[in-house]
Amino acid sequence: MKPTLFLLAAGMGSRYGGLKQLDGLGPNGETIMDYSIYDAIRAGFGKIVWVIRKDFEEQFRTQILAKYEGKVECELCFQALDSLPEGFTCPEGRVKPWGTNHAVLMGKDVVKEPFCVINCDDFYGRDAFATIGRYLLNLPEGTKNKYAMVGFRVCNTLSENGTVARGVCATNEQNLLTDVVERTAIQRVDGKICYQEGEQWVPVEENAPVSMNMWGFTPDYFQYSEEYFKEFLSDPKNMENLKAEFFIPLMVNKLINDGTATVEVLDTTSKWFGVTYAADRPDTVARIQALIDAGEYPKKLW
Repeated sequence: MKPTLFLLAAGMGSRYGGLKQLDGLGPNGETIMDYSIYDAIRAGFGKIVWVIRKDFEEQFRTQILAKYEGKVECELCFQALDSLPEGFTCPEGRVKPWGTNHAVLMGKDVVKEPFCVINCDDFYGRDAFATIGRYLLNLPEGTKNKYAMVGFRVCNTLSENGTVARGVCATNEQNLLTDVVERTAIQRVDGKICYQEGEQWVPVEENAPVSMNMWGFTPDYFQYSEEYFKEFLSDPKNMENLKAEFFIPLMVNKLINDGTATVEVLDTTSKWFGVTYAADRPDTVARIQALIDAGEYPKKLW
């Protein structure tokens, strides 16, 4: 069974200043997600699923989905603040989405095969997709509780224009993930890579593996996520904090710590780049063009 590529495309792009998932950065207006989908298809993926916000569905269908008609199976699902389990209501005043794992949950009715979750605005590279594609394609039918994550070296994932959010990872001798902590502000401080913790900047090794939200799951992951999301919402502090988020690393950590699942950390030669900030755009355009010039991608994808 060919795996599915699941793209998280519902973000608001607050630091970027607009819908960066729809920003044309390639020579013919290609978006970063166009390159991700191109890489995924040549790595053996058979279906593309996006989770977006309902308010830009029409623009998304016209600008993005139309170009894939007849090329690959496509599905849309939608993330909304009120997409909550029965018995729960959205707190008054909350405007921030519920986080990446809530977005993943929105695909439970359309994803029935092994799948890879990625951010739509991160450029992961050909080798990263080939690596996770091989893992998912080689899973025996009916596999459960054996997941994967493509790990990137933190030094290869920074922006020169501000802080970035990364899941900082620890692994054991079997290269299985033992811990992942979402650090929402990472940057170089006095020449050293650091993450912010309270008022302090804490150093991290240059080559420490980090999650760029490139995960490989099987459909059993949805059930675990539904159950734990109810626990998350039942905690008063998560309902009182209007910015509390149900992150993928939060769910993964629980499954690892409970002994329910394992997550293999997959190495890749790819280097990440993206558009966290509007100031990142010129460099991203130039790096895409350099890959085209090197023959990594055709000048026109579709």
